[in-house]
Amino acid sequence: MFRPLSIFIGTRYTRAKRRNRFVSFISMTSMIGLALGVLAMIVVLSVMNGFQREMSSRILGMVPHATIVGVNPIDDWQPVAAAAMKNPEVTAAVPFTEMEGMLSYKGTMQPIQVSGVDPALEGQVSIVAKHIVQGRLDALKPGEFGVVIGEITARRFRLNVGDKITLIVPEVSTAPGGITPRMQRLNVVGVFKVGAELDGSMALIHVADAAQMQHWEPNQVQSVRLAVKDLYAAPKVSSDIATGLGAAYKADDWTHTQGSLFSAMKMEKTMIGLLLLMIVAVAAFNIIATLIMVVNDKGADIAILRTIGATPRQIMAIFMVQGTVIGIVGTLIGGVLGVIAALNVSEMVGWVERVTGQHIFSSDVYFVSNLPSELQGADVALICSAGFVLSFLATIYPAWRAAKIEPAHALRYS
Repeated sequence: MFRPLSIFIGTRYTRAKRRNRFVSFISMTSMIGLALGVLAMIVVLSVMNGFQREMSSRILGMVPHATIVGVNPIDDWQPVAAAAMKNPEVTAAVPFTEMEGMLSYKGTMQPIQVSGVDPALEGQVSIVAKHIVQGRLDALKPGEFGVVIGEITARRFRLNVGDKITLIVPEVSTAPGGITPRMQRLNVVGVFKVGAELDGSMALIHVADAAQMQHWEPNQVQSVRLAVKDLYAAPKVSSDIATGLGAAYKADDWTHTQGSLFSAMKMEKTMIGLLLLMIVAVAAFNIIATLIMVVNDKGADIAILRTIGATPRQIMAIFMVQGTVIGIVGTLIGGVLGVIAALNVSEMVGWVERVTGQHIFSSDVYFVSNLPSELQGADVALICSAGFVLSFLATIYPAWRAAKIEPAHALRYS
């Protein structure tokens, strides 16, 4: 089968010969280094994707995706919910009231975000019912002032189901200061644990109790909480709904409260990706040293090829082919191993824990008890493309140097 001269010779140079085994060894180490760099990038970025997925599902499963907030307390939330459900992006709409205050217990205090919810409907927009570790969410009854607190709060105050705690919320008054504290005794009816900071900053009460604490009618709520299909479409969806309802309503969404956290995670992934890319770059540019050694070793061969008619462009292509083959093989090996490792990293960590008897990710310390991983095809394609490009660029200088060899000079000193 016909093959171009440069491809034929370039691929032959990648195979071991008796007199240049050291050069072949260096080529092999360059290939292995590139494969390890690509493997490391795929695994690390997949693990970061997994952590981001876990954080998204836990935090955004607790906080509202979006809310339609009334300028005044909403007397009848069902028409607002019905209007929101007409939007195809909205999957659920439930009543919601939010307050900020302080929890007090035996002289110890902490700030808290209190959410007034309807226990019968909360499961449509929140994952809290799946993460109750003590008590029950449906134990929140109107008029009984029950509260479901996070595990960190319960541990900080040493609370259990049945204990009582005081909630202090600010109340606008006609007093000289303008604001006076309002205290309400709450009965702990449940404890949730989602494994995030919300375990220490969030509490749930019944929406009717929240209305009573605000001196509203029992059926009045602050807003309607929405669950949407696409989290990143929440700002536009909520804004469109609020605009359609009129000036008495305004929109809010998760990007105002949690956007900085997810922006930080995205930036962290980008920076770690760039740092790991340096490893791939170092491995790719090892090809430069390999090819320079090959050029020095093959000086006489290059001179002979030139004397029988090979052009400088063909000589340059020979060594570019050799370096590119090393880069392609190394990148493909690293890509395949990286995909396999990323898909099985949780099982591998579990096996290490079983063999060593040590828990790498203890649920008492970390918010996850295993190493999450989410392989994304775009990441694999980007990493492999970077490996191909860097390995190709690394061949240019040695190949150009080979093309500049003078046949007479090379044969004289060979």
